Amino acid sequence: MFFLISFVALLWAAFLSAKGAMLWVSLMLVIVVLGVNFFTVFNQIKLNASRQKVQRDLTKDFNRAEGADGGEVKKDDRPSH
Repeated sequence: MFFLISFVALLWAAFLSAKGAMLWVSLMLVIVVLGVNFFTVFNQIKLNASRQKVQRDLTKDFNRAEGADGGEVKKDDRPSH
């Protein structure tokens, strides 16, 4: 829904620019849409990094379960990312 609203705002800004009227409104719309899109993407990147850190912290000392062959429990020696 957000991208639909952004697209409509950019189309309206293009229409206003083509008509030559209210250029400051079209420029303001473009700046607002680009700023909100940047802010949204930046927050999603931060959220993803936070989730990855939590997952890494939860699984860093994870021990593998006893295997089907009856072997012993081994420490997870895979490198962390």
